Amino acid sequence: MKQFIQLLNTEWKRIFSNNVLVMIFFGAPLLYGIITINMYKKGKVTKMEIVVIDEDNTATSGKVIDALNDNESIAVAKVQFSNGNIAKEIPSKEYVAVLSIPEGFEADIMQKRYPEIMVDINTANLVTANFATRAIQTVLGTINAGIEIEALKKAGTPASIAPLRYEPFKVNYNRFYNPSGNYMNLMIPGILGTVMQQVIFLALALVFARDFEDGYFNELVKASRSSLYHISLKMLPFVLLTAFMWLVTGLFYVIYDIDIPVFTPEVALLVTVFSFACIFLGMLFSVAIPSQLKATELLMVIATPSFLLSGYTWPLQSMPSWIRAIAESLPLTHFLAGFRKLSVYGGTLADIYPQLKALSITAIICFVLMTIILQCKIRKASVKAQAVVKAMG
Repeated sequence: MKQFIQLLNTEWKRIFSNNVLVMIFFGAPLLYGIITINMYKKGKVTKMEIVVIDEDNTATSGKVIDALNDNESIAVAKVQFSNGNIAKEIPSKEYVAVLSIPEGFEADIMQKRYPEIMVDINTANLVTANFATRAIQTVLGTINAGIEIEALKKAGTPASIAPLRYEPFKVNYNRFYNPSGNYMNLMIPGILGTVMQQVIFLALALVFARDFEDGYFNELVKASRSSLYHISLKMLPFVLLTAFMWLVTGLFYVIYDIDIPVFTPEVALLVTVFSFACIFLGMLFSVAIPSQLKATELLMVIATPSFLLSGYTWPLQSMPSWIRAIAESLPLTHFLAGFRKLSVYGGTLADIYPQLKALSITAIICFVLMTIILQCKIRKASVKAQAVVKAMG
């Protein structure tokens, strides 16, 4: 035990002697967390610029323009009274929509000719397009209902009955789990989870590869020929460091008042199993590939597309089966699915059993493979050391 503690102290020194590793492990979650949270702090897109082509130029068209300006999501950046060359301005100005009010709009309404407002949505960016579409639909739907109800009142329909004549039945939409459509609540868990996976991969890719490169592994073999001994020695510091960084990451939710519960026993269990899956996968690459550069490069090949493949934003069921198979082999996919069930849906441990099972299987497979490969390398290093001793003798 005394020797193990001495070697453990050496491990801590070797970890903190690598400035790049320390900067990535501690700096990346903090930096990405602060940037991402401040980027999505509003939670929704506001004041997206639209253009109104008002060929009618009447009091009614003016009311439409005023109502559009009153909506917080959009802002009328320009009003023109003819089509002109607005299409040429969109690439440079990036207007999210062009709304065209036809000539004779007010007169056609008065004479019940059912005029049409044309709305052209810029779908180059689907996020702004969806926000703009919803805002414009809300504004125009409200104006449409108001005009129809006023017409019914003028025709002699009592004020209490006019809305019922226009709308014979009501439709109520109840939006669950993220009713305000807050984009920060959607993106923060996904991005922070992705960053933590990459940080763990990068750190653990170096633990054995560095020892193989600088010859320190041969010194460790002299202390013990048990692969479990060396795995414990290498893993323990990063288990503690990873737990600390998860705590820091969780504090972002508290400091920035993000309405997602993260300090719960269920989330703690999910984070723990996910962390061990990432740790063992990173250590497996570090043992199997005795080069720091190659080990980190290959792990980054795995980690880089993991968020896109996770099903967190684009559903897994919409992916081809072979891509889905790749996605389900990655730890992040199961972590984000489980986290969403717990923190967004308010689920229980029973709900995330499939994710815990998948992560546990990944951890066990990586641990077994790592143990076998490491034991072979320990045996090889021992034989080589004995041969050197015999040659010197």
